[in-house]
Amino acid sequence: MGTITQNIPLGLALPPHTPHAISVSLPTWKDNVGYEEGEKRVVNSMVSGYPRFFIHLSIQKLAGIFEQKYGLNGERCMLFPTQRVAEHARSFLQARSVNSRLLSLLVCPEDKANGRIIERDARNQPDSSSATAANIHIVLFPPDAFAIAKQFWQHTGMGISSRLAEHCLSMLPDETRAGSPAPSPTTARFPTKTVNKHYSVKSQLKSSSPSSPLSSSFRKTDVDETLDPDHSVYLEERYGRNLPLAYAASAKRALRRRVAGVLIRDTNFDCQGEPAAGDENLVLGPSSRGVADVSEGDVYLYPTGMAAIWNAHHIISAVRPAAKSVCFGFPYTDTLKILEKWGPGCHFFGNGLDSDIDELEAILEKEAALKPGTPPILALFTEFPSNPLLRSANLPRLRALADKYDFLLVIDETVGNFVNVEVLPYADIVASSLSKVFSGVANVMGGGLVLNPGCRHYAALKAYMDATFEDFFFNEDAIYMERNSRDFQRRIRIIDVNAQAVCDFLRSRSVAGGAAGSVIKEVFYPKYITPENYEVCRIKTPGMEGGYGGLFSLTFTSATASHAFFDALPCYKGPSLGTNFTLACPFTILAHYAELDWAAQFGVEEGLVRVAVGMEETQSLLEQFETALKAAEEAVRR
Repeated sequence: MGTITQNIPLGLALPPHTPHAISVSLPTWKDNVGYEEGEKRVVNSMVSGYPRFFIHLSIQKLAGIFEQKYGLNGERCMLFPTQRVAEHARSFLQARSVNSRLLSLLVCPEDKANGRIIERDARNQPDSSSATAANIHIVLFPPDAFAIAKQFWQHTGMGISSRLAEHCLSMLPDETRAGSPAPSPTTARFPTKTVNKHYSVKSQLKSSSPSSPLSSSFRKTDVDETLDPDHSVYLEERYGRNLPLAYAASAKRALRRRVAGVLIRDTNFDCQGEPAAGDENLVLGPSSRGVADVSEGDVYLYPTGMAAIWNAHHIISAVRPAAKSVCFGFPYTDTLKILEKWGPGCHFFGNGLDSDIDELEAILEKEAALKPGTPPILALFTEFPSNPLLRSANLPRLRALADKYDFLLVIDETVGNFVNVEVLPYADIVASSLSKVFSGVANVMGGGLVLNPGCRHYAALKAYMDATFEDFFFNEDAIYMERNSRDFQRRIRIIDVNAQAVCDFLRSRSVAGGAAGSVIKEVFYPKYITPENYEVCRIKTPGMEGGYGGLFSLTFTSATASHAFFDALPCYKGPSLGTNFTLACPFTILAHYAELDWAAQFGVEEGLVRVAVGMEETQSLLEQFETALKAAEEAVRR
């Protein structure tokens, strides 16, 4: 990859011209604030967004068709890939006094030929990811409950994918699709931060019903640049090195093997002259994950990283006595929400330092004394390292407490990734978002969950998973993920080198690094933040040494410096991380806009800028970050 990329206009997909992009361009600080404030200038420009926060236009269109056909009294709906997931959504609504209805449909190719939607019960039909026909499970609810239903969609990440929505639309009669209301940018975005104390915007609980048809400000020419679905699939299979769609089972097998670390040699990126990683008869090696006997059978795929986190909590809750969980360290937004809203609640240790472990140990000892023989907590969830402060927890100490008090330890390795760090030996379950650096291309969502066969509760976890696991990772998404991840180790090593070079440069120009009077206060990066804990898990095998990852955050000495630095940085600006291209965002503004003071008490400052470093040329990156730094210094001098 060459030089760092210039800004993309507000509201367009990142990467550009990508029908299923998982980020969106928010190129200035003002744009990000406008997004959170719901400014029409910003919202009406949005044609893409992060899938759990922004409803993809294809999903919106399909939902509109079903609302027109099946909705009563203006009911809205959300679409789910399995009946079980839909029932979880209904339970979430019911617990908040919202009545809902569930309708299960099987959308078939003959629907298009016959000019109608086949109204048949899909509950006993094959899974939508295993056949041409698609099961869709529709949860209908009163229109004023949309904001509540959206919480389930956002927190769990278990709604249908945009590719599944397009697949369904392709099988519907043309007149059915033509008769549906065109989604507008305002309705395509969920009221993303509503009824959500820790993740909300000022426009809480506003009506989310459609406000207007497609407006002229929607940039129709930009949308029309995308290819029709059949053409897109052909190009991906012919020129994009995807496996044909018929090989989805092989693609998923390859993904599980990559995550398990059992491939002796992976698929050649061009898929020519090499054994496919998903070949049933491929000879496999021992796992590189640091635990004996890990196999592809211990890996479970989900449609998003948050679905993996939600299911980890759900699985543990099913096999262990009910108790509160622990969220250790300042986490990605929805992890805390899952632990608060499902089950008895959680203890939150937002700093994630050794002093917090002291406090945790006191709570465990007290609870154990009150209820002898009963685990004092259900499980402890932590990120290694955390997002956005890149703090690494003391995993050996947490593991010792888990063994002593008989609770489970769940580690999210998304930011560290298993090329750099070895955390499975300390975990009962490892979860990760495969949407990030494992994919890198930012055109597909996915998540993974790994059981540790060496942990004391493995037998119970494995038995439960074998009996209940549903594969609802849509086949086409798995195909894209398989293609994207063939060279993930090579990409991660390039990103590691780039990120360390950039961070070393910025650290040398920061107050924390000894540069008195600098506009940069601190560089949050595992090399500098809790390094003693990170080094315990960093892979040190000769020739395979782990780096420090591609994510870092900056804090500044003034809001002026922060805004100027962000606006001047000539890279893509938008949500997400782990992309092959450099991507920056004002993290606290996007994730905690309605609770800035709450976030600040844990060190997540309002002016924090988070950067995910990509694969561009190292020297070019250094020059561009220096440009942004000079702009910040100049802004402060004015």
